[in-house]
Amino acid sequence: MHFRSAISSLGLLAAAAFVNALPLRVPRQSGVPKVVVAHHIVGLTAAFTVDDWTSDMTLAQANGIDGFALNVGNDPFTTTQAQNAYQAAEQMNSNFKLFFSFDMSSFPCSTADNAAAIRSLTNQFASSPAQLQVDGKAFVSTFAGESCTFGAGDVPSGWRTQFTQHPDTVNKVHFVPSFFIDPAQFNTFSGVMDGDFNFNSGWPLTLSASAAPQLLPGVDLNNVNAAGATTLQSFIGSFDTDNQHITQLANVQGSAQTYMAAVAPWFFTHFGADTFNKNFVFDGDEHLWVRRWENIIANRDKVSLVEIVTWNDFGESHYIGPNNHGQLPPGSEKWVDGFDHQGFLDLTNFFATQFKTGQAPAVTKDQIVMWARPHPKNATPNDPVGAPKDFQLFQDKLWAFVLATADGEVTLQTSDSTSQTFPVTAGANKLSLALTPGGFMHGTLTRNGQTVIDLKPDGYTFDPNPAAFNYNAFVASASSQ
Repeated sequence: MHFRSAISSLGLLAAAAFVNALPLRVPRQSGVPKVVVAHHIVGLTAAFTVDDWTSDMTLAQANGIDGFALNVGNDPFTTTQAQNAYQAAEQMNSNFKLFFSFDMSSFPCSTADNAAAIRSLTNQFASSPAQLQVDGKAFVSTFAGESCTFGAGDVPSGWRTQFTQHPDTVNKVHFVPSFFIDPAQFNTFSGVMDGDFNFNSGWPLTLSASAAPQLLPGVDLNNVNAAGATTLQSFIGSFDTDNQHITQLANVQGSAQTYMAAVAPWFFTHFGADTFNKNFVFDGDEHLWVRRWENIIANRDKVSLVEIVTWNDFGESHYIGPNNHGQLPPGSEKWVDGFDHQGFLDLTNFFATQFKTGQAPAVTKDQIVMWARPHPKNATPNDPVGAPKDFQLFQDKLWAFVLATADGEVTLQTSDSTSQTFPVTAGANKLSLALTPGGFMHGTLTRNGQTVIDLKPDGYTFDPNPAAFNYNAFVASASSQ
């Protein structure tokens, strides 16, 4: 569970052949495979067994995910769980890959001795058949690290002398960190950055309630019309920060220019000052999960890998894996329990396949995925934590995405008196409808007078009088098979 402030860091915030069979090189040549991985927070897996890891990996791979970025920190169980994860991937023998994403907000990194821990972990698993390799080197990433000197006079020298060029690891790692810095500073990291992971590129961080009047002139966020939606969509899932990072990465002398983009479905966290003291949202409306994938696919020639943020960050509500598998950060159960996100996972293979192959896969079964928040954005519960920062950005809408095998009609309904029927075409369709206080979510796909899918999930009510703030997404999914 982690988020790095864009303001304090000056950075902008979070079934293919695989790379060890055909090494990844940048600039990318035609036919070199692309990779989709998911960020897996090992800090929430203290009690995991090998079977637990196998379960997560099997589910991920079945949905088009090629590997896990193991986000590891300075926890007593880190090595044990890394061993369990690598053992599970090796035993699966299915080409599912792993690599470390060192959480440098957790590992100490002020002295030269501090670097020994991450070098040791890297080398311990570098030769595993499950290790993601790029050009014969172990792929390694980070979350943060832009303040790590490892006892040197500056950050680039610290990483260079104690990791990428250290005798223990020199010529053994392909290093693609996520440093939360102004990308214009990338050129100081020669000999360090083989590439860049833009962790925060999955969210529209430039959008905030305070910036909205300037960024969205004339848009009423309490009643967004068609023109306002078009304006919002220019920010949601945008590739702008990716272009900034890619441009500056080209200025890193000797870099392989491996660029890893992020895609995220949502963001809401609600911890009070007595715990993690994080209470804010990023705008996930206007089909963020879908639009971000679409923009990455449209720019796939610039992107080497995609990292899904995340598989299991329950505390920040951007998980796509099972919400009952792993440890919840204390307090987060208030907005995670009952809010399964596997509908987002259900769509992943469709988009991941397009990214990796350049072609949309054939839609062989009809599918509806719907999501919405559980209460109006302007609700006023008696919640001591208070309303999260930037909640004003949200719209009180039901969002739906339909994959159709052929043309048909979809009716969305949010109360007995609020519904709309939309024509849908074969392939991908994005739909939405205003939510109704006290209402529900209901989606029906019909074709040639026959009902193909009828989805009305239990457990969802758009509650106008909630007991506490909860801006997490309730996600429901159904298919014709």
